Amino acid sequence: MSVATTSWAAPEAAPAPAASPTSRGRRAPRHLLVGLALMVAFSLLFAALALRADPATPVLIVARPVPAGATITDADLSVVRMVPEAGMQVFTEADRSSVVGRTAAVPLVAGSVLSAAQVGASDWPPTGESVVAVALSAGQVPAGVVNGSHVSILLPVSDTAEEPGTPPMVSATVIDVVAADVSGSVVVSLLARASDARLVAVAGDEVSLLLENPAGGR
Repeated sequence: MSVATTSWAAPEAAPAPAASPTSRGRRAPRHLLVGLALMVAFSLLFAALALRADPATPVLIVARPVPAGATITDADLSVVRMVPEAGMQVFTEADRSSVVGRTAAVPLVAGSVLSAAQVGASDWPPTGESVVAVALSAGQVPAGVVNGSHVSILLPVSDTAEEPGTPPMVSATVIDVVAADVSGSVVVSLLARASDARLVAVAGDEVSLLLENPAGGR
């Protein structure tokens, strides 16, 4: 008797489905978003570290001239970033609201850093010094004379001068210059020793100004 045999073969494994274009398209934007997020995070981190390493401080400076005894307004102030010198008592940007409304103790020069010694009860002019104003023609005022300039003042020749024929001379610091008015006069306010200021006041417009090197002092 013969027996029929049937061979059995295991079914072939079905091929893995290929990734559809749609799934690849979804995956790419996700990677881009992650990369952009990392770039932004690192940028913010580097910026924070740079600011932390920067020793500069936002401090108050004088935006425009303020006379001694005048009330300081918000428009008189500006802010710059700088590294204050050791021991220098400056006002930071956070102090702005507390400075506005206070009094300038001395004339404030535009562009200068505002310090604690310049704010408070007026202490102007300093002891032993006086402020005198002279009205001069434009031709009597040297070019370059501005607030803070150091000048020598030639007074009229006096018969009582130690050297006859030699004009006496005193030194002063310019604290204000008012441009020529309709009469053509330029008013220059000068800070000088009290005795010298009296001589200048007596001489009036008969004085001559010489602009000195600022490094020379008074």
